[in-house]
Amino acid sequence: MSELRVYEESGKPVATHQSFEDIRAVLEKVGVQFERWEAGRHLDAQATQDEVIEAYRTSVNRLMNQYGFKSVDVISMQPDNAQKEALRQKFLSEHTHDEFEVRFFVDGEALFYIRDGGKIYGVLCCKGDLISVPAMVRHWFDMGPSPLFKCIRLFTTPEGWVANYTGDKIAERFPRLEEPHYRLPQAA
Repeated sequence: MSELRVYEESGKPVATHQSFEDIRAVLEKVGVQFERWEAGRHLDAQATQDEVIEAYRTSVNRLMNQYGFKSVDVISMQPDNAQKEALRQKFLSEHTHDEFEVRFFVDGEALFYIRDGGKIYGVLCCKGDLISVPAMVRHWFDMGPSPLFKCIRLFTTPEGWVANYTGDKIAERFPRLEEPHYRLPQAA
C-alpha cells in the first residue's frame, strides 16, 4: 500500500497519509505529481519493454505531450542484480536533476524522499503509482537491499538520468526501505 510520511528536516514526524487522495493533495502542494494508472491490457512477469509501454500507452502519451518528454523506457531491478548495491548507493545520496524525474511502478515498490520547504516527504510507491519529481527539487531514492520493481521512465533529454549531487548527508538520517516501518529518523 502506498504511503506518505512527512517529517521536519530534523527528523521529527509530522504526519502519515495512506489514502491516495491525501497523498496526492499533500504532494501537489510541493509540485510533485502523484497518480494511479491502470494497464490497458494484461501483462505477465515476462512482458517486454514494448509490451509494458503499450499497456500504458494512453497515460504515457498524455505525459509525453503535457511535458515534452522525448523518450520512454522500462527499467527492471531484481534481487540478483550484480550491481544492486552500487546502484542503491548512487540513488541514496541527495540530488537534483535538470529535468523531471518520472517513475511509474508497473510492479514492485521503492521509497522516494523529497525535500522541500523545511520538510521531508517520504513516499512509498507501489504497483500502479506514478510519481513525478520536478526539476531541481532535492530528493533521494531507496530501492532497498533486495530490489524488486519494474518502472516506466520518461525523459526530456537523450542523456536520461543525470544527477546533480548536493553533498548533504541528510538521507543518512531517514529510514531505509528494509527498516521496520515504525522506526523514526535518527537525530541530526
